[in-house]
Amino acid sequence: MNEQDLKEPTLKEDVLNILRVLSSNSGLTQRDLSANLGISLGKTNYLLKSLIRDGLLKIKNFASGDQRLKKIRYVLTNKGFKAQLHLTYYYLMIKEKEYLNLKDEFEKVSNNK
Repeated sequence: MNEQDLKEPTLKEDVLNILRVLSSNSGLTQRDLSANLGISLGKTNYLLKSLIRDGLLKIKNFASGDQRLKKIRYVLTNKGFKAQLHLTYYYLMIKEKEYLNLKDEFEKVSNNK
């Protein structure tokens, strides 16, 4: 995932949601994560691979032998925590701006009555 990808608002939101969910429950499978976030399994796989490649997540194996692939955890790196904080701040600023715009609009409508 490159800088250009993160300029797309829906992709930013999906990345934030993945980081947020995995920071509280790193034991989710891709299928669980996909269902939890309401995005396709393919998109989940793509985003996870991108986050791993960019160093925001790393994979930890917690089983050996035949169970190895069934027992992985997605763990946020320091870079991942920083990205989560940055994206959270970004969305808080957007929501604050939306709130202020709606408040102004409400006041204009209320004053016209």
